[in-house]
Amino acid sequence: MTSPAPDLDPVEDSTPVTELPPIAPPGSRTGRVSGLDGLRGLAALYVMLHHTWLNSFDGFPENNGPWWTGWLLYGHFGVVVFIVLSGFSLGVSPARKGWRLGGVRRFAQRRAWRILPPYWAALVFSLIVAWAIIPAPGELAPTAKSVLVYGTLFQDAVGAPAPNGAFWSIAIEFHLYFLFPLLLLSLRRIGPIITLTVVTVVVATIGGLAPHVSVADALMRFVPQLAVLFAMGVVAAGVVAARDRLRNLPWHWLALAAVVPVLGLIVIKGSVFVADNFFWVDLALGPAVAMLLAAVATNRPAPLVRVLDSRPLRRLGSFSYSLYLVHAPIVWVIRQKVAGPLVPDGVPTFLVTLGLSIVVAIPFAWLFARFFELPFQRHRDWSALREAIGLRRPPARGYRPAHQRSSTTQPQPVDAVGGSHE
Repeated sequence: MTSPAPDLDPVEDSTPVTELPPIAPPGSRTGRVSGLDGLRGLAALYVMLHHTWLNSFDGFPENNGPWWTGWLLYGHFGVVVFIVLSGFSLGVSPARKGWRLGGVRRFAQRRAWRILPPYWAALVFSLIVAWAIIPAPGELAPTAKSVLVYGTLFQDAVGAPAPNGAFWSIAIEFHLYFLFPLLLLSLRRIGPIITLTVVTVVVATIGGLAPHVSVADALMRFVPQLAVLFAMGVVAAGVVAARDRLRNLPWHWLALAAVVPVLGLIVIKGSVFVADNFFWVDLALGPAVAMLLAAVATNRPAPLVRVLDSRPLRRLGSFSYSLYLVHAPIVWVIRQKVAGPLVPDGVPTFLVTLGLSIVVAIPFAWLFARFFELPFQRHRDWSALREAIGLRRPPARGYRPAHQRSSTTQPQPVDAVGGSHE
């Protein structure tokens, strides 16, 4: 079992990649939304912890580890957080512009620029590990078909030996981007309530028919409930431009009220039931995550927002996409080649794998991000990137690119996996 990846915006200037974007006042209607980077970083870290558990104890979805590790079984819910956060982050900027995107082609180019280079670099890294050291757990060595399928992000549609078990969600997230312009059009034409209702009804119908209709069952491989979660995030982003009456709703208490029944179901029914019903449990958990994001965007509860916007969590969030992309092969190699031969199975293996994974994977992800993620986040195209790394002479003095000629520089939103689309 694996869990997926992930609008604050890097500033559109020459800010060094070692610095964090400037912080807007909490709950600000402009600029970055405080706290989202922290949520993104924690979600990526939880996915990594989940995989250390998964590689240490057999029998998932049963808990064959000690009771105090039971909370690590539910790494799949990282999917829920990431996808809702993705929709929310991408929706912030259009919400401030009357749900207008600013050009589908421009959006597609910037999504590809931001998401694909680090993904392809992580694919190469994962292939090297799988071929030279050990394949991903439960997989054969990647083949030429694996390279083609995963390189073109069609792993959600075409089966092939996986070089990295975490990559399945990247394909789904990438394909949800094609839904985004249609969601914005629907939000302008028929409003958020009807839009979200239509998406939910269509997806719920697929889920209900799947046990009985082969076509609906085939669609389940695309994890269709994630489309609803994505739409929930986009709709929730409307809070940043809403009137005070809507912004002042107690979103944090509403989120708590929405999550309590889901947590109760998990405790009462157990992990096997939950894993067998992820489709419906995801749909039930989505509103709680969306309302939590609305609460954070309106700076409530303030102590939580301050923690999420603390420098360590913002720093973790700044390379959370890289952490998500590269952690799985590292965790597996540590488990099989280091912890396995040195310590007994069970808790000793788990603790050694956990400790070494934190020590190795997080610094490696930070270094990976400096080369393959942050440069593409800070620079908008090949011209700017070549200039930044010294492969192109800078423009004549006094020249400013067209996108920097406005009187103010607007930050650009970042999605759940850390990419900006403005």
